[in-house]
Amino acid sequence: MMNFSQVSYFALVAYFDTGTLKYMNLMIIFFLYIFIICANVLLIVVICVNRSLHEPMYLFLCSLFVNELYGSTGLFPFLLLQILSDIHTVSLSFCFLQSFCVHTYGAVEYLTLAIMSYDRYLAICHPLQYHTQMTFNKIATLIAVTWLYPLLACTVIIYLNSQLQLCGNTIYKVYCDSHSVVKLACSNAHVTNIYGLVASFGTIFGALIFILFTYLKILLGCFSGSTQTRQKAISTCTPHLASLLNFSVGASFELIQSRFNMKSIPNMLRIFLSLYWLICQPLFNPVMYGLNLSKIRLTGKNMMSNRSS
Repeated sequence: MMNFSQVSYFALVAYFDTGTLKYMNLMIIFFLYIFIICANVLLIVVICVNRSLHEPMYLFLCSLFVNELYGSTGLFPFLLLQILSDIHTVSLSFCFLQSFCVHTYGAVEYLTLAIMSYDRYLAICHPLQYHTQMTFNKIATLIAVTWLYPLLACTVIIYLNSQLQLCGNTIYKVYCDSHSVVKLACSNAHVTNIYGLVASFGTIFGALIFILFTYLKILLGCFSGSTQTRQKAISTCTPHLASLLNFSVGASFELIQSRFNMKSIPNMLRIFLSLYWLICQPLFNPVMYGLNLSKIRLTGKNMMSNRSS
């Protein structure tokens, strides 16, 4: 029997030998990471340096793009090293650190999408009171809560994980997450399991219920509003709903993969399903918002033309 004091590393057994394809996979992951960094940093710079974009919606978007950088940095450099390596192990402390990054990234993403839906509700359904209700202090408070709550909640999760007695060190994934560690516990980790479920489902379903409620209000407002109101709702809400759908699909894949036996599914597909929410969302958001929000698109074009002239 192996307990916590004897576990010094975890073996990530989802990796398999791809032979000469290893270097092709390495280049694909590398260029995806470079694209994510460049696209998200570019949009953060565009929002920060242009005072015309210092509005609530764009400040919330800036927080979202920062989270994409945070989440992808918690994954991509590690993936690159593991693809190059022939021994797929990770130290105990780094496994907990990566678990912390992965879970905080997911929670911040959902909470940010929730406050963005609230912002759109105020802008579309209460345009005259929008600027009096969405003050700078309120914006700062909302952004602070979307980051501080996940950081505190995930700190508790990692602390509970660190107290577990482990009877194994094999993780059937290409990265570390909390539930994979909990499944290695020698005895039933009731407290850790219950806290993890409550924190995860409370954050996910709480945010989803809030988003559905605000969009129901927006939909009712559009039916009773003018054509201009409906056009404004479509132009500003479409990227948000697309981002929410993309992330929810990816998170559902990950939850199903973590909680149920998926050994009947091919290994490559299991890896893709577990990585989807960590890779596709940081790629999807800058493209979706950068192309669909005309104010960001035009400001970016103006910045590029001013630099070239």
